[in-house]
Amino acid sequence: MVQVVRESLRVSRGLVAFVVEGKTRHFSWSGTPVLLMADLIRAGVTLRKPPIYERDGIPGSGGPDWWKNRYEFVVCATNGGRLPWSDNTACGHPPKYGCFGGQVPQGYSDGDVSNVKTRRAGGPFSNRGQDGKRTHRELKEYDLANPGNVIDCGACGGGHLGSDLAHENEAPFPEKLVEPFILSFCPLGGIVLDCFGGSGTVVAVAEKHGRNWIAIDIRPSQIDLMHRRIREVRGPLPMPIVK
Repeated sequence: MVQVVRESLRVSRGLVAFVVEGKTRHFSWSGTPVLLMADLIRAGVTLRKPPIYERDGIPGSGGPDWWKNRYEFVVCATNGGRLPWSDNTACGHPPKYGCFGGQVPQGYSDGDVSNVKTRRAGGPFSNRGQDGKRTHRELKEYDLANPGNVIDCGACGGGHLGSDLAHENEAPFPEKLVEPFILSFCPLGGIVLDCFGGSGTVVAVAEKHGRNWIAIDIRPSQIDLMHRRIREVRGPLPMPIVK
């Protein structure tokens, strides 16, 4: 997987993300995603803090003495520096709380906070004043709250993946997991690459949201499945199978 991630970064200008899970056997977890991230860092790959894919776990997955598994890591890598394009509030929501309730907290300057400005989340705050205290310019309301790095997909069983066709793959995941990554890190008209195409969940979401896409899978059965998935979204589409 280190080689897969590095090759993905070679052909990508944006974010590279893989859902990675380990196995538990004989009461011992393999630690696969953690070990992969450690090896990627040792190989000089730049990582971002991994989001968590939260879902209702498989009943009995915790065994007789442990909790059921309710999350998986999404290993995220980049070519370094700030992402060339991102909209980190694309899946945001209106803020739940106001900006300090209109009051200036202790340690802030006594600037006029009645003229608060609205901005999108994501940039650094304004500079501190000469006295070292934060100025009133920092007290800005958010237009949309950053949704955070826990992606709650809820129930992921039958009927909750976005398409019944997904269940024809042995390891499907829901469209709800894919949407935040595509909407937040691929611009409209950009290209989404899925090198493990499977049931076509990634390309189906890309198609629905106006992104171009490339999908790869070594199994002809999964290519056929992706054809059907895309036809479900878009109608007949000529896509030759390359063997």
